[in-house]
Amino acid sequence: MPVSNLIVGPPPPLTVTVDGSALITEIEDYLASLPPSARVPVPYVCPLGRALQPWNADQPLPRRTVLDRLAHRPPRPVPVSVAGHLQLTSRYLTAFGWLQGALWDRHGRVCLLGAQTAVLAHGYGTPQTVRRARTQVMEVLHAGGITVSSPDVYNDAPTTREADIHRLLASAAARAHHLGI
Repeated sequence: MPVSNLIVGPPPPLTVTVDGSALITEIEDYLASLPPSARVPVPYVCPLGRALQPWNADQPLPRRTVLDRLAHRPPRPVPVSVAGHLQLTSRYLTAFGWLQGALWDRHGRVCLLGAQTAVLAHGYGTPQTVRRARTQVMEVLHAGGITVSSPDVYNDAPTTREADIHRLLASAAARAHHLGI
């Protein structure tokens, strides 16, 4: 086959920016287009080395007691601190994917509120824990000069990226840990 048959046309022009935002956007768009099964689980880093772990690896599973079974009720929630809830929320987002504009989608991706709701629905913490965690997130946003009416508005802002949400959750968890909650 002649070489001239292989050349389709000139390659697309490269979009180069000083901060590399075009490349970051292209990578994020590509990763968002992957089906959930193509996502690689993020390794959980523990003091003894690296091993793939589920998002709730360091927490006990909620267990139904005999009384729970007799009363036909779900198990009591596993108590977690506000800092622990924020860390679990970040790990849940990492495991299932992040989303803007909806609580969840058919691929299992969730927004910030969706991740907090999922952590609560899996039996970790109470609604009060979630409210206190959202207060910590708002405190971090306002301390950073970001004036929004709720964490969900920040999550859905067109300039917000998944990394921003993870940094926000890490800062809020650190603040909550410092406060002892």
